[in-house]
Amino acid sequence: MSLVAGSYEKFIWGFKLKTLKSQSETKTLTLTPLFSYPSHLSTIKSVAVSGPVAVSGGSDDSIKIYDLSTASEIGTLNNHSGSITSLSFFTPPSLSFPRNLFSASDDGTLCIYDADPFVHLKTVKVHKKGVNDLAVHPSGRLALTVGRDSCLAMVNLVRGRRSFSCKMWKEASIVKYDESGEKFFMVEDEKVSVHEAEDAKLILELDNRKRVLCATLGSLVGGDKRKVIRKFYVFQEVKFTLSQDEILLTGGEDRNITAWDTKSGKIAYCIKEAHSVRVKGLVVLSKSDIAASGDGFSHLVASASSDGVIRVWDIRMANQSEPNHLAEAKTKSRLTCLAGSSLRWVRILYGNHKLEKAVQMISRMWKWKKILDILGNAGLCLDFEVKRRPVVRGQCNQDWHSSQ
Repeated sequence: MSLVAGSYEKFIWGFKLKTLKSQSETKTLTLTPLFSYPSHLSTIKSVAVSGPVAVSGGSDDSIKIYDLSTASEIGTLNNHSGSITSLSFFTPPSLSFPRNLFSASDDGTLCIYDADPFVHLKTVKVHKKGVNDLAVHPSGRLALTVGRDSCLAMVNLVRGRRSFSCKMWKEASIVKYDESGEKFFMVEDEKVSVHEAEDAKLILELDNRKRVLCATLGSLVGGDKRKVIRKFYVFQEVKFTLSQDEILLTGGEDRNITAWDTKSGKIAYCIKEAHSVRVKGLVVLSKSDIAASGDGFSHLVASASSDGVIRVWDIRMANQSEPNHLAEAKTKSRLTCLAGSSLRWVRILYGNHKLEKAVQMISRMWKWKKILDILGNAGLCLDFEVKRRPVVRGQCNQDWHSSQ
């Protein structure tokens, strides 16, 4: 798992979340530094991570691109004439590398890039004033933006043009889609509104005590220790998923990490006093830790505060009176944003082939960890961490056919 944070002091910070074994054979988590250097000429305002790639946007109107596997900067994009306020990748479930990058700026535009390689495709004017945030639909076909002109806009990403815009009664600072794309969330100071994606109908409102500065989506882990599994891709296009309750995690000036049940509008749990100052970034990191007994998942949440502290929490401990963080890193910098990537899942598109050949093909490309037979003869699940990007896109197909 990788974490990337930006700061007011124009520094970019990269960390790797690792598991350490002590002499007593107990496992502990630690945040190991990957890199830290002044990548921008001024404040970094937004970061995004997908697989082995990270990007950052700053007040110097530029976007920097990083390769996390080598901990190096690999390029710069200069297509905006204002500060970069929001960055978002679109990564199809079948790929381990993002397909597109989307950026929003204070110049009121949204830029669309091909992420392999990073080529500018289109610039769309969406707001009269600066764009505060953007959210890409899970299909990758449209995006929502909110701006300083107090408008909500919809962008058709296929045609590259704005398709809808409406005036709101108050300026929104954050907009997010849920994982299904059927709902979206908007943050207006201390209030969070939940809307239907089809017609923007208001479903419910969530009232926080103080201003919300960051939000992300997660899954609800109940006291019954039920498994929460996001996606399994298996042979013969079989998809195995367990039911889950989606939550919205928020942080801000109240210094808490609050989890909201998006169906009832109630607080599912809250990590009080998660930081000593305001929370500026939240990331959900889900890492499977399936033992031979098939037991359990470890659901981790990373948070960053404006005093430069990054902490990792296990949300299963949130109901404890005083939950302790699992790992911590102090950057001694005023952090402004946080992004991260967790384990990737690979979809095997070829059915009716021998398991041995599949394992050989995967092991040539990745350092795979384990194979778990979930559905018997119906399929299998591959669980591994991305170590490096394949040399040629589509190498999986070439290797497979060459092995036949």
